[in-house]
Amino acid sequence: MEFFDYFDNVPENIVIVSPEFKILAATKRYLATTMRTREEIIGKIFLKEVYQDPQFSFEENPVILSIKKAIESKQVDYLDVLRYDLEKPAAEGGGYDTRYWEASHTPVLDDAGNVKYVIQNTQDVTERELARKARRASEEKFKFLTDAVPQLIHTAEANGACTYVNRRWLDYTGLTLNEFLDNGWHKVVHPDDIHSVVERQKEAIYEHEEFQAELRFKNKDGNYRWHLVRSMPMKDENGQVVMRVGSAYDIHGTKQMVQELLESNEQMSALSDQVQQAYQRAEEQRLTLERLIMQAPAIFAILKGPEHTFDLVNPHYQRLFPNRKLLGKTVAEAVPEVVEQGFIQILDNVFNTRVPFVANEIGIKLDWQNNGQVTEAFFTTTYQPLVENKQVTGIIAFGYEVTDKVKLRQELEQLKGTKV
Repeated sequence: MEFFDYFDNVPENIVIVSPEFKILAATKRYLATTMRTREEIIGKIFLKEVYQDPQFSFEENPVILSIKKAIESKQVDYLDVLRYDLEKPAAEGGGYDTRYWEASHTPVLDDAGNVKYVIQNTQDVTERELARKARRASEEKFKFLTDAVPQLIHTAEANGACTYVNRRWLDYTGLTLNEFLDNGWHKVVHPDDIHSVVERQKEAIYEHEEFQAELRFKNKDGNYRWHLVRSMPMKDENGQVVMRVGSAYDIHGTKQMVQELLESNEQMSALSDQVQQAYQRAEEQRLTLERLIMQAPAIFAILKGPEHTFDLVNPHYQRLFPNRKLLGKTVAEAVPEVVEQGFIQILDNVFNTRVPFVANEIGIKLDWQNNGQVTEAFFTTTYQPLVENKQVTGIIAFGYEVTDKVKLRQELEQLKGTKV
């Protein structure tokens, strides 16, 4: 009896089944995790009479196959991460609860070497897997955004080592992503430009500043074209650079135009048209990027001046405040609820110090519908200083809402606390 008490209170999700797959025993932790009582499961056929999942038949159930393997080999069999939904009791609304698991199946032998029973030890890794899926979705969105813009986009470590390039880089150079990583990008820089650009990059990295240079990149046909390269440091709340994000814009046509104008005064008459064409191209690129921002599945706004006046708001941002006018108003005027929550001080600090503000799952209490009812929502957001001509002229606000994710985690934590 004392041994059973020990087993019953082991803080693990353990269930014991016979070679015929009948449930012989289970820990309290297992019962709480699976939302069942001992009377409901003991003596039942595991995963057939109890804990069924409609996506699997009993014979093809990967858990049953793993148990069979453990019985046949008489060795522990490990099951990789598996989604196995649990049927919720009718008292809790019925239906199925999405769960992800890792499991091991350990056969226990008698004196004759025959399998007496199998011990299953499972780990509920649902929260980890959901977070991993959310992170992967976020990475896919970032990749989609960078592949959609017409510029050559890259990211790098704080020390300048390349970590990612978008599809346009690969299409332009004919290289693979692995060939770009670290300092692999050096191979596509013109030999006459590489020394100066590396020295200027080192200086910008040391000073934690923006890097900008004009240099020639080799395309997949072996031809070099001039590009304007910019690299911006992304800093954390302590002012430390966590990564760098850069872009390269083809200025070969403009560069040739300037060179030709310098070489021949006869082309001065065409200067106005050529400059206008160059401007129009740049404006088209700007409008393309603006359209991308307006269509991006994230919240985006530009706040101009020390008063933080809304200058640009994309539809996802505006939908947060369906009954309010934002453009042309200061943050304090348009969203007065954030004043007491300290967000104006945060914006002032970013504007005055040039230090970005990065927040993960920050809560904001607002009257979202402008109907007098204040509710809390959660966001992962970044406030980045907007620098023009070496002066801070505003703030770029970028982020996405994670309220559902936070509330789900809170509910899971509350559920775990209740079950314990």
